[in-house]
Formats: sequence, structure tokens, C-alpha cells
Amino acid sequence: MNFTDLNLIDPIAKAIQEQGYTNPTPIQEKSIPEIIKGRDFLGCAQTGTGKTAAFAIPILQNLSKNKTPNKNIKALILTPTRELAIQIEENINAYGKYLPLRHLVIFGGVKQGNQEAALRKGVDILVATPGRLLDFIAQGIISLKNLEIFVLDEADRMLDMGFVHDVKRVIKLLPQKRQTLFFSATMPAEIQKLAGSILNNPVKVEVTPVSSTAETIKQSVYFVEREDKLNLLTHILKNDISDSVLVFARTKHGADKIAKKLQKDNISTEAIHGNKSQNARQNALNNFKSGKTRVLVATDIAARGIDIDELKYVVNFELSDVSETYVHRIGRTGRAGAEGTSISFVDGLDLLNLKNTEKLIGMKIPIIKDHPFHTDNLVAQKRDSNNKPVAAGGGRPQSSNSSRPPRNKKKPGTAAPAIGFKKPKNKNFTRKK
Repeated sequence: MNFTDLNLIDPIAKAIQEQGYTNPTPIQEKSIPEIIKGRDFLGCAQTGTGKTAAFAIPILQNLSKNKTPNKNIKALILTPTRELAIQIEENINAYGKYLPLRHLVIFGGVKQGNQEAALRKGVDILVATPGRLLDFIAQGIISLKNLEIFVLDEADRMLDMGFVHDVKRVIKLLPQKRQTLFFSATMPAEIQKLAGSILNNPVKVEVTPVSSTAETIKQSVYFVEREDKLNLLTHILKNDISDSVLVFARTKHGADKIAKKLQKDNISTEAIHGNKSQNARQNALNNFKSGKTRVLVATDIAARGIDIDELKYVVNFELSDVSETYVHRIGRTGRAGAEGTSISFVDGLDLLNLKNTEKLIGMKIPIIKDHPFHTDNLVAQKRDSNNKPVAAGGGRPQSSNSSRPPRNKKKPGTAAPAIGFKKPKNKNFTRKK
């Protein structure tokens, strides 16, 4: 399908063409026609699938039909973080450059003067984070009584960051008659319940996750006992890697624990996760990008939207239970044809996830034994809700002929990890050849 098949108005079609895009992504192809019809929409899609354009383009088209100018907010896009809010508003600006519609992004952490002044002049499309939006509503600066379209983006991340109660407060202020668009990368029970409470006979679209890894990313697995992971990470950072490293942890507590250990080992480190304030997350990210902080430890949801040029190393301290998450994690490196390296620590709790990940990407990830904490004797285990082992079972067969080297063994030479499969660079659209 081509964008010309979507019956978009000329100003939007021209803007899209100038961006160099010709073919919509799967979620855009399925969502744009239905949203233009005024249908409620439920999209299960991760960052990088083109979901921003999937709702931005039809919103621009529908609002352009109203020729009567006024100061009322007609569309509200609610998103959890400043970074995502800015990105969405930039997309709206690009696709709506030839339309007279006014748009604005508001978020906390900055003085409200400029945002307030823009709001008082009138805004058609407002992109907002929950806290700043509720502040302006409480001050009487914003009214949502004339809202026509409501978009809730990254709903599961709202849950992870503790914003669900703020979201529910906003929803109570919306007019009953409206179009609602709901997007989430995952659908835990609370998010399903929230979606069911605000959507009216929605169109439902689930985008198949990416299952291939970039050809330029060298992947490797380090077998290590759970209690040795922190020491192995320090060892690698002090002996094998001198560049910046993005480390993925399963939990918020785990991220803090890793950061604390590395700081104790005199390695500049910061952690970002849902319990951190928006300012703290942004500062940590800025410090990492500038090189002030060498290691950034992140949970999966907190890491969404992180785009760091020339990042060479990603470490999976633990593998996720969701195999597709591996692809998205290591995709933070090896971008735009640059070389990158991913290292995954695997203990007994990770063996089943390793097996599922390898099945997804269609390859065996090379095991690197050339480190002082290697073991051939891992036993597959499952986690309970506290990330503790609860049972033993079969995993990848392990050799019983090798024993783990003593901890004081000197580091031998390092081996180069292997190469994976090619994955296109994440884009909202397919570029014109």
C-alpha cells in the first residue's frame, strides 16, 4: 500500500512526501482509515512501529475539516514523559506544516510562563504530560469541555511510572462524546481494564514485534552464576570496555542495586526507571549522552525512546521474559550501519529466556567462556514475583567436563562475539528508494 491509497488531503500528503516517505507501516495502514472515520482505536504497538504517525495524521485530517477558528482545545494527546511529548509534537509539526492548525507541547520541570501564554492564544492540538496538564486545569488555564479527540499513548508506561491515577483524573474531565485512541506496548490486566472503561467498540490492532537483530551488532552470551553477575559487570567495565555502556535490568530495585555497586567500584553510573522523577531521568540521560556518566542502567519501560548516537555497547544484566524485548534492547546500538556489541549475562534464571530468544531471532548466540566467572554447570530455574528462583528444570544442555575457574584467575584474551541478522533502522515510514 502507498500513502496515496489512504485518501489523505493534499496538505498532509505533500508534507509526508517531503519527508521522503511513500509506504505506511502496518499499524498506519490499519489505523489511519479507521481513525479518519471517527472510530475509537486500541493499538498494541511498541516504539518504532510508526504509531505516532498512526494517530497524528488522521487527527490532523479530521480537525482540518473544521473551518471555524476558536481557542478551544480539540485534541489532547497524553503521554508519560517530556521526551515522548516533544517527539510527538515534532511529528505533528512535520505532518501538519501546511495546515493552519495550532499545536503545543506542555510538560513539567520548566517555568510555565511561555506554555501558559501559548495556551491563552488558542491551541487545536495539545500534547501533554499528566502533571503539568492537571496543574493548568487546576489553575483554570485549560478546559477540556470542548475536546473532540483524546489519545492515551504509552499506557503501560503510565502504569509503571505511577501515573494511572492522574490519567483517571484527566479522563473524568473529558466530555462523554469524544473519539478515544488508546496505545500500549503491553496489555497487563490493569491496562486492559482501563482501556475497556474508556473505549467504545474500538478497532483493535496488534503489531507483530520485530524479530530480527541488526547485522552490525556482535552478540554474545556470558554464562555466570547469579551471585557473580555484579562482579562480572565490574570486571568487564574495568578490563574489556572503555566506552559508554547501556545496561538493562529487569526491575527498578535491580537497576538501583547495579548502579550502587558500580558507583562503589568507582565507575560513574546512574539509573533510570519509573520511580525516578522526570527531571532525574532527563538529567541522567543528558549526563550519559555527554559522557559525564559512563554507565546508564535502565529498566525496559524507562528506556523506551532512548536514542543515543554512536552507542557501542549494550549489556543485558538479565534477559527479559518477553523475547522480543531482546531485539529492542540491543537495537539501541548498531544504528545507521555503525558497529555495536551486545553482551547478555545468563544464569539459571535466564536459560529458558535465552532459549526462547534464540528461537525468535533464528540463531544461536555464541557463548563466551573467556572470563573469570564462567560456568558450564547452570541449571534452569524459574522466577517468582520477587525475582527469586522457585524451581529447577531442564535448560540448554551443559557440559559437565568443565568447572568454574577460581575467582582470582587473571583475565585471558577476549574473543570477538558473533554477528547477528540484519534489521532495518527503526523509522515511522518506509523511505522512498
